[in-house]
Amino acid sequence: MDHYLDELNTLQRAAAKATEGPVMIIAGAGSGKTRVLTYRIAHIMEKGADAFNILALTFTNKAAKEMKERIAKIVGPGEAKNLWMGTFHSVFAKILRIEASKLGYPSNFTIYDTDDSKSVIKEILKQFNLDDKIYKPSLVLNRISEAKNKLVSAAQYLNNPITQQEDSSSRKPLLGKVYEAYQRRNFKAGAMDFDDLLFQTNVLLRDFPDVLLKYQNKFRFILVDEYQDTNFSQYLIIKQLAARFQNICVVGDDAQSIYAFRGANIQNILNFEKDYPDLKTFKLEQNYRSTKTIVAAANHIIANNKDQFKKTVFTENEDGQKLKVIKAGSDNEEGQKIVNSIFEIRMQNQAKNSDFAILYRTNAQSRSFEESLRKLNIPYKIYGGISFYQRKEIKDVLSYFRLTINSSDDESLRRVINYPARGIGQTTLDKITVAAAEHDINMWTVISNLKDFNLGINAGIASKINDFVTQIKSYSLLLPYKDAYDLANYIAVNSGIVKELYTDKTPEGVSRYENIQELLNGIKDFVEQPRTPQENELNDVIKLELQKKETELALEEANTSIKTLDEFMQEITLLTSVDKEDEKDTDKDKVSMMTIHAAKGLEFPYVYIVGLEENLFPSQLSINSRTDLEEERRLFYVAVTRAEKQATLSYATMRYRFGNVTYCEPSRFIDEIDEKFLDYPEDQVSPSFSKNTFDKFRDNYNSVSNDSNTSIINLNLKPKKLIRLSSSFNSNSTPADLSLNRSLLSGDNVMHEKFGKGQIVSLEGSWPETKATIQFEKAGNKSLLLKFARLTKL
Repeated sequence: MDHYLDELNTLQRAAAKATEGPVMIIAGAGSGKTRVLTYRIAHIMEKGADAFNILALTFTNKAAKEMKERIAKIVGPGEAKNLWMGTFHSVFAKILRIEASKLGYPSNFTIYDTDDSKSVIKEILKQFNLDDKIYKPSLVLNRISEAKNKLVSAAQYLNNPITQQEDSSSRKPLLGKVYEAYQRRNFKAGAMDFDDLLFQTNVLLRDFPDVLLKYQNKFRFILVDEYQDTNFSQYLIIKQLAARFQNICVVGDDAQSIYAFRGANIQNILNFEKDYPDLKTFKLEQNYRSTKTIVAAANHIIANNKDQFKKTVFTENEDGQKLKVIKAGSDNEEGQKIVNSIFEIRMQNQAKNSDFAILYRTNAQSRSFEESLRKLNIPYKIYGGISFYQRKEIKDVLSYFRLTINSSDDESLRRVINYPARGIGQTTLDKITVAAAEHDINMWTVISNLKDFNLGINAGIASKINDFVTQIKSYSLLLPYKDAYDLANYIAVNSGIVKELYTDKTPEGVSRYENIQELLNGIKDFVEQPRTPQENELNDVIKLELQKKETELALEEANTSIKTLDEFMQEITLLTSVDKEDEKDTDKDKVSMMTIHAAKGLEFPYVYIVGLEENLFPSQLSINSRTDLEEERRLFYVAVTRAEKQATLSYATMRYRFGNVTYCEPSRFIDEIDEKFLDYPEDQVSPSFSKNTFDKFRDNYNSVSNDSNTSIINLNLKPKKLIRLSSSFNSNSTPADLSLNRSLLSGDNVMHEKFGKGQIVSLEGSWPETKATIQFEKAGNKSLLLKFARLTKL
């Protein structure tokens, strides 16, 4: 019966079969945790558990879909569909829609994305006459998000003297008031943001014991993937739901906890045993992904962290090549060297473009690699750019859909009331907004009852607003009767958006028109897929609510078997960033470029980890705290373990930041890898020059042997190897003794090989980390690290 378990190794099989009580599976990188989780769910069902009683929470909806497909092959597609499986946000959004009335929300509430939320905040700042340069919308939203993830309501925020003091110190004393207004506006609009989906779930389980008991009884088996990335809000939901039966299994790897900036708390997994003293723990330590060299190097990296479960990841794969280290003189040169390496490996090994990934710490680093890839005509895709559902034309159409479903949605109304242009200008929109705020109602109520409000608008504009209201109402009346595709197509055409884009024959206009067609194709595909039992349950709730509203048409005549537009919007609103990137693409053979955070869960034969410099990776913000530095090291560990065959590390000795040249020293993380696992090209110095080698460099300087163009220095960096350093000196020049830079003072006149004559304006930091600000006659102001700056005192 359970022959599929034969595909697992001994430890994997033991973890899959331990279906009763609390279980923690510590799964090292590449250890097959998805397979274990999948087979564990199948085994629970094979033992007789009802799929309706299993809750499985995954990192992405895409991962949930793939797992369901695997489970379906074992237990059958019918049973697999009955599983409650998806991300925290998607699963609990469904529960909130079912229970929405208890919290005062409509079951068809809108879910605001980040752009929608920022738009609401901008309107509030305008209303409060607050400076958006001080109250930056993104920072305000982050502060609100942080509060919600800690389950701090707006009222609690306002009454907390610590948060009030923090906000005053940061020149944002009214931030609590903005939070309060933000929540009130969203509630009036029948909308929740992504953080609300977890916050309101906690409120629901806290304030309604009968609801908590209902879902405790429903979810008798709970499984959570990537548990190390859960925040306090998610932790509390799981703890409450699992309290009755305690059949909870969490899977994760503390060494891959990299989302503290989103509120993830590594202590959730490190302290899991304190919540469940009779916990069974399984450690999956065999890596099936990477070579022995990559695994050993990764072990060296993570061994430097103190807060972790001790484990020894190993592999039976081939030894593989050493990790290559590439040194570049600048960020542009780094891009050229990386892309040249990709080109060479692709030619030598007949590799595909999709076998390669370039991973960086921040999105801003992508430029030099894009330029170099384009020069060699190598196709690439940047993950984390503007996704399909964030494009303007798509958001415009989706706003019509959202307003059709929930007319209270102010953000959607604001976006489309004059698109395509119908003569309702910004002045009129401002009057509507003010009237709604003064009467504490949503904007739809104002425009639906213009005669009750003295907006000071002429009859012509009032007529246009009434026409718009009638248009949206006509769409809403069709909602229960037309399937998602038919209604979406009707709205796209009737609203005038399709005509507007079709008549624009510029390349951009054609592309936007094609994107609308692609959206409609996706809706058609959605309609043709059968509903899951959970979707049926949710559909029944929404239909019941529509009946209560006593619409003009007889709802009993509605076709309840069709998949409607509100169901489609529910699905696409909750796509994660990873899901959104998995869009239809006719050409998949492209080099992948992304931040390391975005690479979590992915793997590639050849991985390039770039920008490995102090203050870049590790980030400058992380080097003053052991906790933050350990998170950066975990991020580096994640990057290295994405590689199957070859990992390459690169750094630049100089790059531009904010328009100024900055001299860089190699990352300490490279030094943390045993040199026997690293491959330095013959013409380059080991990165450890920055820390351990400076004294050797100084002590050996007297042994320099000069020819006409090259200095040869024995640094003893590698056994029995002589390393050549390129030099720009001509035969008549004398190399500057860098150790003399230590004696330089503010006001000294100096000569630099590249920048020419200059004067030291100021010095900061103690040797060997002393930085000098130098005013050069021709090159202007430069900030240089003295221990590397080739200066001659004049």
